[in-house]
Amino acid sequence: MPALAASANPIALLARAYGDVRAGTSESTETAIDPTRTRILDAAFEVFCKWGIQRASVAQVAQRAGVTRITVYRKFESKDALVEEVLLREFRRYFLQFLTDIDEADTAADRVVLGFVGSLRAISGNPLIGGLLESEPGLFVGTLISDHGRTLAAVTQFVAGQLAQEQEAGNVSADIDIELVAEMMVRISASFLTVPSPRVDMHDDAQLASIARQFIVPMLEPRGTK
Repeated sequence: MPALAASANPIALLARAYGDVRAGTSESTETAIDPTRTRILDAAFEVFCKWGIQRASVAQVAQRAGVTRITVYRKFESKDALVEEVLLREFRRYFLQFLTDIDEADTAADRVVLGFVGSLRAISGNPLIGGLLESEPGLFVGTLISDHGRTLAAVTQFVAGQLAQEQEAGNVSADIDIELVAEMMVRISASFLTVPSPRVDMHDDAQLASIARQFIVPMLEPRGTK
């Protein structure tokens, strides 16, 4: 049984992570409130990256965190709950990184390029999520196919929100269907993450940026614009 499918619902986690980011949830605040919980999450991340979610045990996490198994279970009622919280934190970091990347750009087009490149880098380069994508690509493809588009919709909502801000600021034409454009952007990104390309190097930011400018940025232009 695929480890992630058995332990967590990616759809719910993406939605929760997106909601947390919109609400301004701070990881530093959580650490200050409960440093032991944060230490366990850090340890779990390291153990899951090294052994994989399915093979890793709560005992290994406890040992890495320097606490007892009882302490782990006091903070997280089960291994599944621990896995969910680790993945939730990584998805939250993904959304935050996305916002950090686009803040560095001066134009809407530049923000789209940085968002596209940064998102692929943040996910594929994540030791846990990227490792799962590499070792169990069928798991993610299966999720995207079998959940009736809910995973894509969760991320699309986030991207559409960013495009709506661009539109309200006058940086993107009012004639653009931002929800459709957001969905196309997310679908393109998802395909690169789940289906390896023989022509595109996921570690080549310059190549990814070129692809974004050639194929994604033009979607911000009104119909008929050359």
